[in-house]
Amino acid sequence: MKRKQLGFPDHFLWGGATAANQCEGAHLEDGRGLGHIDLVPQGSERWNVMSGTLDSLQQKPNTYYPSMKGIDFYHHYKEDIALFAEMGFKVFRMSIDWARIFPLGIDEKPNEKGLQFYEDVFNELHRYGIEPLVTMTHYDIPLELVKRYNGWESRETIECFKKYVKTILTRYKGMVKYWLTFNEINCITSLPYYAAGVVIRSEEERLQQIYTAVHHELVASAWAVKIAHEIDKNNMVGCMLAAGVTYPYRCAPEDVWLAHASGRGKFFFSDVLVRGEYPEYKLKEFERIGFDIPFFKEDKEVLKNHTVDFISFSYYSSQLVCADQNVIAEKAEGNVFPTLRNPYLKEKDTAWKWQIDALGLRTTLNQFYERYQKPLFIAENGVGGIDTLENGRVHDEYHIHYLREHIKAMKDAITLDGVDLMGYTSWGCIDLVSASTGQMKKRYGYIYVDADDLGQGSYQRYKKDSFEWYKKVIATNGEDLD
Repeated sequence: MKRKQLGFPDHFLWGGATAANQCEGAHLEDGRGLGHIDLVPQGSERWNVMSGTLDSLQQKPNTYYPSMKGIDFYHHYKEDIALFAEMGFKVFRMSIDWARIFPLGIDEKPNEKGLQFYEDVFNELHRYGIEPLVTMTHYDIPLELVKRYNGWESRETIECFKKYVKTILTRYKGMVKYWLTFNEINCITSLPYYAAGVVIRSEEERLQQIYTAVHHELVASAWAVKIAHEIDKNNMVGCMLAAGVTYPYRCAPEDVWLAHASGRGKFFFSDVLVRGEYPEYKLKEFERIGFDIPFFKEDKEVLKNHTVDFISFSYYSSQLVCADQNVIAEKAEGNVFPTLRNPYLKEKDTAWKWQIDALGLRTTLNQFYERYQKPLFIAENGVGGIDTLENGRVHDEYHIHYLREHIKAMKDAITLDGVDLMGYTSWGCIDLVSASTGQMKKRYGYIYVDADDLGQGSYQRYKKDSFEWYKKVIATNGEDLD
């Protein structure tokens, strides 16, 4: 019996990921309206705004709003795409800014200049043979919809979204095949304003507001799948979740159960979007807390009949939980949320004190695939670090090491476990504004952008050491990781 050396599939989609609100800039150019993320400030108020406990619906003096400027991708996209092509990208994940297409969200007609901008971007990508993977809404919603309807808390927003979705799917028919509906849709529960434009009125109403918005986004996602398949049967539409394995701190049954229950936080959303109905465990939770799902007559039908074609997710690190509050355990930071420090992870610290767990990515891939048997896509993965530009170069070995270990884990999931993985877009392939902190110094990219946390700098692009490394990885289809 001869053993066969297995690797990544020949058609594997290698690339990188960005988001409009973190990179485009040009916040009022060519007819664009304000988006709710435009008014999320940098600094001490950022978290309270993101979590919905502090509204930020008016621009304040002496406050820096990093999304307004981004990295000026709006004027640099040709240069940036040429660099992506030099690395050998097969796919580029990006998002369309809703407020660039419908400035108020309620407009009768779309903004032609906004539509043309994305058409130009897609044409530039195709010129280099790069497939766009497009997120319909990546933490953005026209500010007017927040002011009128409190974002996704209102059912009116579904109708506005359907019009937006039909517009972009019609305009870009044949130009974009791969679509994602909502970025990290499960983050609504912890970041209702950032993820859904919902300002919390009171702590007593918090869960009611959040789960109403959740239902509306789930239904809207199903409508997007329906519209996409009607416009072009070749469209492939996926969901996108913030994912990661959760471990029990001890082998105590209570910790094991808490870890299991924590996993439901991501699986609830994918259960609905993949299986087409609310799972029983969530229905029982709603019954306990007194939440009535605001079903309209078409909701159950559209959810059941228009499930996603594939599942995408972000993975940065794992988490650790303990049911006993009296257990003294050291804390560790995560990409957004803190966790307990895992003593079994050898590499414990990054610039932002993350724990690094590449094997957790393999576990996460297996969890999704065993549960759903649907194709998977890693839409975000990476590590933020502080980089120094010296003589036009950036040495980011920590970045290379993180990615190398995670790509190895992906390969094991494919070749040893049989996971159907479509592709990989590492997060922030070019430095951009950090979603969690609003900083530029938290850098993920293969390309350094000369800009600081206050938007000062030349915005010139420089290749990091990881640029040539990832170029080699793609050229060898993941075989050469040295």
